[in-house]
Amino acid sequence: MARLPRLAIAGQPHWLIQRGLADRPVFADDIDRDSYLDALREAAASQGVRVYAFALPADEVHLVLTPAEATGPSRLMQAVGRRYVSAHHRRHGGRGTLWDGRFRCAVVEPGPTLLAVLALVDGLAPEPGHSSAGLRCGQAERRLPLSNPPEVWTLGNTPFERERAWRQRLDEGLPAAQRQHMLDAARGGWALGSPAFLQTLAEALARPTVPRPRGRPPRPAPRAPG
Repeated sequence: MARLPRLAIAGQPHWLIQRGLADRPVFADDIDRDSYLDALREAAASQGVRVYAFALPADEVHLVLTPAEATGPSRLMQAVGRRYVSAHHRRHGGRGTLWDGRFRCAVVEPGPTLLAVLALVDGLAPEPGHSSAGLRCGQAERRLPLSNPPEVWTLGNTPFERERAWRQRLDEGLPAAQRQHMLDAARGGWALGSPAFLQTLAEALARPTVPRPRGRPPRPAPRAPG
C-alpha cells in the first residue's frame, strides 16, 4: 500500500515529532539543546514559521508551529537537520543521520485541541529548559522567540493570570487515554480535532485524516425477498 502524503496545510497549527535513530539520544546536554534551538530560530525566521512550543527530551524532538506555506514544515526540518547534525558531529564525532526516517506531523484544530497539544508538549520534558513550559509559565528564558496562539491569550487578562493558569494546566495534566490518543495521531501522521474538523479536512485534501478501522468492512445485510 502506497504511503499517504504528509498532512501539511498553510496557516494551520501542526505538531511535529522527530525521533533519534534507533531511539538513540540526540541531545547529550543543554549545549546540544541550545545548538538545536539556535538552528530552529534561524530556520523559522527564514521559512515564515511561527513556533508555539518545543520539547527536547534526550531522544526526540517535539515542535508545535504554524507555517505560512504548506511546504514550511518540511523546509524547516530540512534546514534545522542539516545545521544541527553537522554541529552534533563536530562536537561528538560520528557521521550520517541522527534521525529515524521522516519526521511525523499532525494537523491540529485551533481552539481547545491546540491548547491540549501545547500542554502535552510542554509537559513532555520536565527538566528546566528542556521544553517551552518555562517560557509560558514565566520562569526560564530561552533565546528562541516563541509565539503564543490566540488561545493562550484567553487564559487570563494579564501575564500573571495566564502564567498561573498554564502552571495549573500542566500540574493537572491530561487524562491518560486522551494523551495516548493524541500521541498516536501525531506519530501516525493524522489530524487532531473535532469530527467536523476532521471531516472538512478529509474532504478538502481528498485523503483520510484518521486511521481506517481495522479489518474488512462489514458485509451489507442480505435483501429481504420481495
